[in-house]
Amino acid sequence: MEIAGTYLPHGIFAPTGACGAPRVFIAPQRYIQGKDVLAQMGRYLALVPAQRVAVLISAGGEARHGGPLIEALRAARIDSIVCRFDGECSKQEVEKHVRTLQGERVDCVVAVGGGKCVDSGKAVAFRLHVPVVIAPTLASNDAPCSALSVLYSPAGVSEGVEFYPCSPALVVVDTGVVAAASERYVVAGMGDAMATWYEASACLRNRAASTMVGARPTLAAIAIGEVCANTLFKHGAAAAAAVASSSVNDALEAVVEANTLLSGLGFESGGLAAAHAFAQSFTAIPEANAHHLHGEMVAMGTLAQLVMEQRLDEARCVARFFIEVGLPVHVGQLSIDAHDSAALKTIVDDVLAFPFIGNMPMPIDADVIRHGLLGAHEFGLALTEQGGDASYRRLHAD
Repeated sequence: MEIAGTYLPHGIFAPTGACGAPRVFIAPQRYIQGKDVLAQMGRYLALVPAQRVAVLISAGGEARHGGPLIEALRAARIDSIVCRFDGECSKQEVEKHVRTLQGERVDCVVAVGGGKCVDSGKAVAFRLHVPVVIAPTLASNDAPCSALSVLYSPAGVSEGVEFYPCSPALVVVDTGVVAAASERYVVAGMGDAMATWYEASACLRNRAASTMVGARPTLAAIAIGEVCANTLFKHGAAAAAAVASSSVNDALEAVVEANTLLSGLGFESGGLAAAHAFAQSFTAIPEANAHHLHGEMVAMGTLAQLVMEQRLDEARCVARFFIEVGLPVHVGQLSIDAHDSAALKTIVDDVLAFPFIGNMPMPIDADVIRHGLLGAHEFGLALTEQGGDASYRRLHAD
């Protein structure tokens, strides 16, 4: 994964001379979560303020959510231009929308959709020099609150990360919309969110580790990461059941906040380590990339990281939770053959190239990475044989 773009936070926050790296906390200006809040978007945009907005949304998203959103904007006397998101957060997709919107004099971009749509919205807004408002329709990843975008090729292979000097102006999460989506998405979000605590704690233990912006982790981010993991352990299964019945309850509200806000704040100001290194490397395996979600890949990466750290009891605890809610615990569940030497070499090479793999609190080489992945695979496979993989098979039945 390369770090690219015209704004590089490391140049601002990295240590100089005898000064150590500062602690830096990053957050959106406002976070709003609740049932039916999407229909109140016009009122919330008064905080920006906005009078003419570009709405970035997929065709399916527009069919499901566009009506209430546009009506809310119209009621607030806000003009809107709808831009059709075509599914991939690539440089080509971003530049297409920038060309469309140049000269339209919009004062805000509202990105409505999943992780790749909202990351594209951030990139478009940055190039147009306007604020971005994020309205995630899934709780499948921690992208909404961050001041960065993960970029992919048009084929969906991870290509790099782009940073922005400003976080989203607003993040508006409608839990009614989340509950209406497939259960698999909120479960994938739990996989992404669970990594927050384990990656941040690794960064804290390694005094040379740095966060996404070249700073040291804050205690606030570490605490948020721990609360995030505890919330998932306590409410994850009940939240998944709520989405399965398209209902909103306290468990779902708690897990949506963990998946979106707690994980978003925790990873950006707490730091990344091996879990996301593995997740990004899995995108280079065509079958894994075609059939599995980011959070599902991060879940497997978290188990591999814990094995690398020799925290086997913790790994088993996490794996049992993943089995309960339906997340992968062995690489076969990511459509990867553990005996495919070429695939394993690709994964290992990509993990070594990940810019934050050095945040792990031990020396890293190809053997350590391979042992971590295969060790996690083997005990995860053993656990599914003991306790079954019914939840995973149910979520992937389609």
